[in-house]
Amino acid sequence: MDNEKRRTLMGIGMLGVSALVGPPQLYAAALSAEDTEIPLWPGDKPPGGSGPQGSERTNAKGSLTNISRPRMAAYRPQRPNGSAMLVIAGGGYAHIERGTESIPAARWLQALGITVFELIYRLPGEGWSNLAPFQDGQRAMRLIRASAAQYGLDAKRIGILGFSAGGHLAGTTAAEPDAPRYAATDMADQFSARPDFAGLVYPVLSFMPPYDNTHSRREIIGKHPDLVESEAFSVERHVGAGMPATFLAQAADDPISPIQNSLLMFNALKAARIPAEMHVFQEGGHGWGLGPEGSLVHAWPALFETWIRHNGWMGSV
Repeated sequence: MDNEKRRTLMGIGMLGVSALVGPPQLYAAALSAEDTEIPLWPGDKPPGGSGPQGSERTNAKGSLTNISRPRMAAYRPQRPNGSAMLVIAGGGYAHIERGTESIPAARWLQALGITVFELIYRLPGEGWSNLAPFQDGQRAMRLIRASAAQYGLDAKRIGILGFSAGGHLAGTTAAEPDAPRYAATDMADQFSARPDFAGLVYPVLSFMPPYDNTHSRREIIGKHPDLVESEAFSVERHVGAGMPATFLAQAADDPISPIQNSLLMFNALKAARIPAEMHVFQEGGHGWGLGPEGSLVHAWPALFETWIRHNGWMGSV
């Protein structure tokens, strides 16, 4: 590691209240020539709990647990088009399916010229508050927007893409971008966390009965929540005029997240007059990531690309 990168790493520990008087920066440690790792919180000290003990654990499929250091992995394309995307894997808020969801999606979008930020967020069952993942999602969007000039981004073309529970986190961030989830830590927190567009793929969105039998709901609000708690974390109940345009893709035979999650969300979007596109596939189940070749759900990435191009969020390479 060269001296400049060493100074960058040392700067992470000095980013605190003093950053309120200076320009927002993303302090990044190099992962490779193209990719960087970005801590979410000043001094790597997030709010909302003490977190787990020991090192992170990754299984053979790339599923991540024991997360004490929330961060983003940034994937910078060789020919950036000025667009950006925050990508969030699912895992029922009990683990993060990086290997099958967020990493393949990040590489695909990177190849399209989009600058991608993959979110590694905290999990409530690992010693964190149930607000921790939502704090991380909000903070990530603010950091991206604050550093648009640094990354050569068009501040009006910053989207969010989430899978399964990551779809819940993405949807919550999009529907309630400026909810007071944590105290401001630096200048980046003066920026809005609202994405300009959202993609929700086989998302868990509603915590309301009878569609509330999901691991995500149990991890966030427990086994016996009241209706007030359930509604507070049901994305479709918080769609308003400020919600960004939204893309939905789900299989009709999804055994984990009932298709009603997308149907309720689509109806809420239309009622609020928010531009929306929805694709319901006859079959495909759950957790398909980019979709196996030859499957019906393999069509969704091309549909999503067409949608963002049609709406002017892609830019040009």
